[in-house]
Amino acid sequence: MMQTTLRQSLRFEGVGLHTGAHCCVEVRPAAADAGLTFLLGSIRVPATVEYVVDTTRATVLGRDGVAVSTTEHLLSALFAMGVANADIVVDGPEVPVGDGSASQFASAIARCGLQEQFAQRKILELEEPVIVRDGDKLVAAFPAPSFRVRFVADFPEPIGTQYFCGEIDPKRYVEEIAGARTFGFMHEVQALLARGLAQGGSLENALIFTADGPLQPLRWPNEAVRHKVLDLIGDLALLGAWPHCELIAIKSGHELHSSLTTALRSRLRVPSAKESSLGRTRHTPDL
Repeated sequence: MMQTTLRQSLRFEGVGLHTGAHCCVEVRPAAADAGLTFLLGSIRVPATVEYVVDTTRATVLGRDGVAVSTTEHLLSALFAMGVANADIVVDGPEVPVGDGSASQFASAIARCGLQEQFAQRKILELEEPVIVRDGDKLVAAFPAPSFRVRFVADFPEPIGTQYFCGEIDPKRYVEEIAGARTFGFMHEVQALLARGLAQGGSLENALIFTADGPLQPLRWPNEAVRHKVLDLIGDLALLGAWPHCELIAIKSGHELHSSLTTALRSRLRVPSAKESSLGRTRHTPDL
């Protein structure tokens, strides 16, 4: 697998889910081996798990007193669509939430297209399973020839228990995962608002469930677990490498994903100098 970057810069703006602030993000092409990096004013924050500072309601990255929240949807799209190197310039406290999914990011990346670079992408190849658990919650990585996810989500009714299984590649991501919206129960939303959170949340950017069912039409009957897969992919982007493994997740969230990613980063295989020099720059086909 060769490293890739965007053919051109992409810009997104809109409301932040938790702060309600207007936020702007520009995603720019970056050199080979640069990785994904957030630029917060003059501070560069690599998008790796070492820079996670909070996982309470979203994955927050930061250093030297500055931070950016709600990074997981954009990182999910960049990672699943194959972008290895990009500078992410953020103006505001969060990444814009869009419609609560990663569809705006993934669609823009597909339209823009990618450019291959003169370097092999770092990959993760496991020799044995890596398992992290917390009570009845679990996320594990098993050796596999490609990147697959099996996720079991278990919520109170009317969501209930939902399951997703599939290989992660750009085409399937766009068609089956990117459009799944962030979700919650009405009573949770009310509690978050009372704590000063979810200030930018609305029926335009979050799927809300009451005891009688969702307030908006579902995009899939199991949209909730598909969004959990979206989040998992975004959190795994902080590995800084493409995983050749199968992930099995049961009722997991950002905190457990961060713990697994931390454990996996110590197992990365760095390409040799010979491998890094292979390849040629070419444009990859659009979806």
